Formats: sequence, structure tokens, C-alpha cells
Amino acid sequence: MTATPSRPRAQLLLDAQVRHHLDRLTGDRLEGTVRDLATGLLAASERHRIEDLVDRAVVTDIVARALATVPGSSAVREIVELAADVLHEGPAEPHPLGELVHRERVEVLLDELLALHPVLERALDRLSDGPLVGTVATRFMGRVVGEVVQANKAVAGKVPGLGSLVSLGTSAASRAMGAADKQVEALVGGAVGKGGTFAVRRLNKILVETLRDPTTREALLEVWDLVAQEPVEGLGDYLSREELAGVVTAGHDLVTSAAASEHAGRVGEVVVAAFFDRFGDRTPTQLLDELEISRDDVVDDLVRLAPGVVGELREGGDLERLVRSQLEPFWESDEVAALLG
Repeated sequence: MTATPSRPRAQLLLDAQVRHHLDRLTGDRLEGTVRDLATGLLAASERHRIEDLVDRAVVTDIVARALATVPGSSAVREIVELAADVLHEGPAEPHPLGELVHRERVEVLLDELLALHPVLERALDRLSDGPLVGTVATRFMGRVVGEVVQANKAVAGKVPGLGSLVSLGTSAASRAMGAADKQVEALVGGAVGKGGTFAVRRLNKILVETLRDPTTREALLEVWDLVAQEPVEGLGDYLSREELAGVVTAGHDLVTSAAASEHAGRVGEVVVAAFFDRFGDRTPTQLLDELEISRDDVVDDLVRLAPGVVGELREGGDLERLVRSQLEPFWESDEVAALLG
């Protein structure tokens, strides 16, 4: 095509260059173009550290903004609703839980958790100072002891002579407390209620000693063996869709409010700083290797994704508009006009 006053040479060159790039992104040439570009970028990144390629201050701002906006966005809400549906319905093909989680991994995790009993003991002792916690613990112990006494009384009632003896002892204790008409639970609860803090600390000690008991580990593994045989199914047999959605939504709202707080932003800053301190001196390809992600797999995945994305853009005419918008300012510049005369 020859240049004319109505169609200057720069416009013809622009059209030719646009066609050139579109041809490189079409058909069999697309794979080679994407592969060459991805391979070239990875090769070039081998010579630059992450710290030099990315400004940590910019990353910190991006993370803080993402924490404040992304969790509460409509897209995330839809994902949460989708997660609730998946949890409710379960997998399309149920399979035993043991095939998903191997027993030896459960044993290792269980050993690590049981070894934390000193930490749990310190945490429980700190909780013991709460007055309401003492009240709850008092009621709990009162009910447990009361149930034990009542159960023993029922058993003793079947033994000639023993039932009346137990009844006599209970009645005498009730009169001594000035509450002959109260249930055994109330009797014991009143006695324990004299020391709520003592009740809490006693419960703490019982719990910690139970965790230390070697039999606890075997009992928990026995429970796991039973659970591992059960198929992984949805929660529809236990919760309605509305009940599950309420729990999931409440959890999402909690995360949203926490992530948007100033304190979460500071945590994000700490995480970003720690990442750069740890990995900043590595190149992107070194980080891929440490993540055990093959560079060949990255290139292959990009090649597999490209036809769908590029094909859709080209079919709608968006690809040509994008390419032309990037090249046109150059060909319309005064410098090019002067070069072309």
C-alpha cells in the first residue's frame, strides 16, 4: 500500500506493525511467542535480586490496602457463600478420611500438641483469675459430682441395706447444710462454690494431668482410627444450610473487621519486612526453586493459558485495540514525522 496525503506513511507503518504483532499472537505462532517471552523473563530475572526488583515500601502499602478492602469485598463474600455450599453438600464422591490424612501425620501432630501441656497450663492459670470463669467451673464441678453421687445412689439402691445407708448419709449432709429439700447437685455446688478459684485451678490440674497421661495419646489415636474410616461428606446431615451459613458468615465478618484494623496493618508490615529480610537477597528463580516450582512448569502453564485469553481478546477486537493504543503514540510523534520527512 502506497502512502498518500490522506494516509501518511506513519499510519501505514503502524498498521503493518499491528498486523505483525497480531500474527505473532495467532495460531501456531502464539505458543512460540509466549514461550520465548516467559523464558526470556525468567532468564533475565536470574541476574536480579527480589530486593532490587520490588520496592518493599510499595509492597507494604499494597498488603495494607488489600487487608482493609479485600476481605469485605463482594467477591470474597460470594466465595464465602460458595465455601458454605461446598461444606454443606460435601464432595461429589465421598471417600474415607484416612485416605486424605495419613495416620502417621496425625501421630506427629498429636505428639506436638500434647507436648504443649506446659503452655496450656500457664494459659489456664491466667484464665483462672476471671470471676465468671470460677462460677462456670463451680457449676461444672457441682454437676459432675452430683451426677456421680446420684448414679452411685441408684446402684446402691439395688443392694439390700446399702441404699438406705447412702440415703441416710445424703439426708444428714443436707440437714447439716440447712438445705434438706435441695437436690444433691445443689448441695455439692454450694460446697464447691466457697472457692471458685480453687475449682478452676483444680479443673486445670485435672486437664493437664490427663494430657500428660500416656493413655490419652492412645485413646485419641483410637478415636482417630474410628473417624478415619468414616467417609468425608457434607455437613448437611448435622446442620441446615441456614445454620451453616450463619456460622460461616459470622466468621467471615470477624475476619473482615479484624483485617481492616490498624493492628492488622501493622502485622502485614511485619510480615512483608520479614519476607524481604529472609528472601530479599534471592532472585525470583531461586525462590521458585526453593518453593520446588519448576520453571519449565511455569512456562508450560502460561503456554496452556494463553490461547484462551488471547483468543477471546482477539475475537472481540480488544487485542488489536490494545496493541494499536500502545504503538500509535510512537508513530504519531513529531520525531517519527521528522524522520519520515
